[in-house]
Amino acid sequence: MILHEPVLRSEVTQLLAPAGRDLVLDCTVGTGGHTQALLEAGATRVLGLDRDQEVLAVARKRLSPWADRAQLVHADYRAFESVLDEHGLDTVDGALADLGHSTIQLESEGRGFSFRREDPLDMRMDRSQGQTLAERLADIDADALADVIYEYGEERHSRRIARSIIAARDADALSTTTELAMAVRRAIRQRGHRRIDPATRTFQALRIWVNEELDGLDRFVRAVTARLRAGARLAIISFHSLEDRIVKYTLRELEGGSDPTVRVLTRRPLRPGADEVQRNPRARSAKLRALERVA
Repeated sequence: MILHEPVLRSEVTQLLAPAGRDLVLDCTVGTGGHTQALLEAGATRVLGLDRDQEVLAVARKRLSPWADRAQLVHADYRAFESVLDEHGLDTVDGALADLGHSTIQLESEGRGFSFRREDPLDMRMDRSQGQTLAERLADIDADALADVIYEYGEERHSRRIARSIIAARDADALSTTTELAMAVRRAIRQRGHRRIDPATRTFQALRIWVNEELDGLDRFVRAVTARLRAGARLAIISFHSLEDRIVKYTLRELEGGSDPTVRVLTRRPLRPGADEVQRNPRARSAKLRALERVA
């Protein structure tokens, strides 16, 4: 299995300055790329969380040379406070959250994240709990589905797409990702060449909906900031405008008065350079924002 380099690796290590830090919290460890980078850059130990047990298993193998310095826990990043409490930890020396999804999730059979392969309609990051996409679609009406597609996918054709999906469901023709993608494409008239597949925004919206990805993100940013020691930093990588908007305004609010001990380090988000995007095209939409607790 090829493990791609983590997005904005050098920027993350420079911002978090892990050398000599006792404990860095990787809230979304994924396959372990950022955790490995932090350990190689001098972090004494890293506590890593991830809600996806399958990618966490890959991370355990990847990080086996640092087994005495990397502790991995199956948990949603928004449950980090409970994890810290269980380990008797009040504060951390740095924290990272990479809000993207992994290549393994996109390419593994049976996950249902991609319209480029035929899979069941699942899309759960944590397959040990929660409803699958198929279960969620089974009892939703067209208006409610259109709202989901518009809100989370910023898709202007959401009404037509929702009606097409519901029609396919009612005709018993909506059991796989390819059938879902076909229902979306039928709703959008294609004129000329399209840079992205018409199903892209809808699949993003449904993935966010199934995994409740935006729920509690602002509270997470505030909560993890409150657990930083003086001089510690938080770095957050987002991949679409909805996430980035929440992160940007929450950081601004913290610095602007609700927490006077916080300083935002990134007036504009850090973006991957051309070389990184060429090596890893999926990095092109990444945005990195960071803050520091100064006292």
